[in-house]
Amino acid sequence: MPDTTTTRPTDDPHGLTRRTFLGMAAPLAVAWPLAARLEAASKIPIAVQLYSVRGDCRTNFDDALAKVAAMGFAGVEFAGYYGYADRPRDLRSRLDALKLKAAGTHIGLETMQGDALKKTIDFHKTIGCQFLIVPGNAAFTSPDKSKALADTFNELARTLKPAGLACGYHNHTREFTRDGGRTYWDLFAERTTKDVILQQDCGWTFAAGFDPVDYVSKYPGRTKTVHFKPTVRKEDAGKKAILGQDAVDWRAVYEACTDKGGTEWIVVEQETYPDGKPAMQCTEESLAGLKKLLA
Repeated sequence: MPDTTTTRPTDDPHGLTRRTFLGMAAPLAVAWPLAARLEAASKIPIAVQLYSVRGDCRTNFDDALAKVAAMGFAGVEFAGYYGYADRPRDLRSRLDALKLKAAGTHIGLETMQGDALKKTIDFHKTIGCQFLIVPGNAAFTSPDKSKALADTFNELARTLKPAGLACGYHNHTREFTRDGGRTYWDLFAERTTKDVILQQDCGWTFAAGFDPVDYVSKYPGRTKTVHFKPTVRKEDAGKKAILGQDAVDWRAVYEACTDKGGTEWIVVEQETYPDGKPAMQCTEESLAGLKKLLA
C-alpha cells in the first residue's frame, strides 16, 4: 500500500490535499464516538417493572403479561410471581410465547441465603433471569450493619457468578442519607466489587436531590440495569409523572448509561398514575414518551 503521507498537494486530481483531508477528519473523529454511543444506546432493550401494574397482576397475571408485551416492552422485571412461584418451567413457557425476556427480579435478601439459595438459583436459571436485585434492606442505612451487608453481597456475587447470575441493590431516597460525610450509596459502592450491580432508581435519586447522571458515571460499568421512573418534585410545577413529561432529563441519563453504565436493561417503573388514569394506560404512555425522547 503506497505511503500517502508524502503526496504533494498538486498530486490529487480532485484537489483534496493532505491538509484538507486532515482538516475534515478531525471533526469526524470527534463526532464518531458520539454516533457509536447513540447506535449502542438504541440497542438497549426496555423492560417494565411489573410493580407498575401490580393491581392488574393480582387480578390476572397472565393477562397482565400479555398486555405489557403488546405495548412493546422487550422484557419484564418481576416483583412477585403470582401463582408461578413453584412453576418456573410454566413461567418460562409463558414468557417465550409472549416473546418477553426476564430482565430481572426484585427479591428479598433472605431468598438468597442459607437453604433458600439453591431454589432461587434454579428458579431464575430456568426462567432465564440473570439479575437478582434486592429492593431494600434495613441494614443498608445502619452505621453498625452496612459494612457487613456489603460483605454479604460480595460473597453472594461470587457464589452466583458461576451460575451465570448476578446480584445487586436498588435504591430509594434513604440510601442517600449520610454516615458522616459519605452517603450510604457511596459507601456500599466502595465496599462492594464490580460484580455487585448498583441498580439506580434514577427517579428516587433525583427526588433525593442528586443527579442520576453523576451516579451512573461515578461507578462505570455497574449500572447493568436501571430504573427510569417518572418523577415530579413539589418544586416542579407544570410537570407530570409520565416519562417525557416529568422533571428528569432522561436523555442525559440514557446517554450516561450507554457511555459509562454498561447498561443491559432500561426498566420503566410507573409508580404513580396521573389524572386518575389506569396503571396500564400510564405505563403505556411512559413507554411511548421514552421512545419519543430517544428517537
